[in-house]
Amino acid sequence: MFYFLSQWAPHFSYFNIFRYITFRAGMATVTAFFLCMIFGPLFINLSKARHIRESALRPDAPKLDQFQVKKEGTPTMGGVFIVGSILVSVVLWGNWSNMFIIMTFWVCLALALVGGWDDYVKLKGIGPHRGISARVKSFWQVLIAFVVGVFVYLYPDITTNLDVPFFKNLIINLGPFFVFWVVLVVVGSCNAVNLTDGLDGLAIGTTLMVAFTLGALSYVTGNVHMSEYLFIPYVPQSGELTVFCSAIVGASLGFLWFNCYPATVFMGDVGSLALGGSLGMIAVLIKKELWLVVLGGVFVIEAGSVILQVFSYKITGKRIFKMSPFHHHLQLSGWNENKIIVRFWILAIILAMLTLTTLKIR
Repeated sequence: MFYFLSQWAPHFSYFNIFRYITFRAGMATVTAFFLCMIFGPLFINLSKARHIRESALRPDAPKLDQFQVKKEGTPTMGGVFIVGSILVSVVLWGNWSNMFIIMTFWVCLALALVGGWDDYVKLKGIGPHRGISARVKSFWQVLIAFVVGVFVYLYPDITTNLDVPFFKNLIINLGPFFVFWVVLVVVGSCNAVNLTDGLDGLAIGTTLMVAFTLGALSYVTGNVHMSEYLFIPYVPQSGELTVFCSAIVGASLGFLWFNCYPATVFMGDVGSLALGGSLGMIAVLIKKELWLVVLGGVFVIEAGSVILQVFSYKITGKRIFKMSPFHHHLQLSGWNENKIIVRFWILAIILAMLTLTTLKIR
C-alpha cells in the first residue's frame, strides 16, 4: 500500500523512499514484529478464556508424556497471529502490482486455512484421527501447490530451469514437469516445518534464520548486477520477495517472544504449514529450490528422520531412532529440551552462513 505513495515522488520528493526495497523490507520486519507483540497477548488471553488449548499428552506416543505434562493446556493456534502479522505487513509494505508477492501471499493464506482446519478438528476431537486425516491434508496441500505451480509455469518471467549449486553452466530444464517440482518443494517444505514444530521455539527460530537468508537471496536474484556478478539466474521483480521474507522474520521474532522455552503459546498447524509453504514458494520463485536443502538442513534432518523411521520399520520391522522426528530421539536419549533447541538454532545459523558464503562458488 505505502509503495504506491512513491508515485507522488515527483511532487513530494520524500515519498521516493517508498520505492526502495530495503526501506520497505525493514519496515515490514518492524511492523510484523509489533503486530505480534500487540495481538499476541490478546490472542493468548482469549485462547485461555475459550479453552483453545493444546492436548500435549498423546496416546500415540506415551513415552513423551514425561516431557509434555508441563505443557498440557498451553494455548495453541498461535499461528493465527503469526500469519495475520505477516499478511498485514505485506499488504502495507509490499508492491501489489508484483505477481511474486501475490502468489506467495495466496500460498501462505491457503495453507494457513488448511492448517487452521486441522487444528480445529484436533481441538474439537472430531473423528478418529488426531486432526484431519493425513490423506485429506495431503490432498489440499497438493492441490494448492499444483494450482500455483501451473501459474508459475505459465508466468513468462520464470523459467523451468533448475539452478544447480556450484555449477554455473549446468542447466536442467524440467519443462512441464516443473509443475510437479513446485508441488514437491512446496508440500515438502510445509510438512518439514510442521514436523519440526515439536519443541518450544524450535520451528519458529529455524524459520527465522531461513527466511532471513531467503530475503538476502531474493534481493540479489532480483538485482541484475548482483546476480550477474554471482553467476546466478536473474529473475526480474523477484527482489520484492525480500519484503515478504522480512515480514516472516519480524513475525517470527514476535512469536518467539511468546514461544521461547517455556512456551506460553504454540503455533499449531495454522502457522507451521503456512510458514513452510511460504518458504518453499519463495525458493521456487527465486530459483533456489536446491539451495533450500542446505539452508533448511534442520527441516531436512527432521523430515528425513521420519521418512527413514517409517521405511526401516516397514522393511525390517526395526526402528532406527527411539522416536521420530529426530528431536524426540534426542529427548529420549537424555538431552534437555532447551539444549536441543539452542543447538538446532546454532546449526541453522551455520547452514545459513554456509549457503551465503558458497553462493559465489560456481
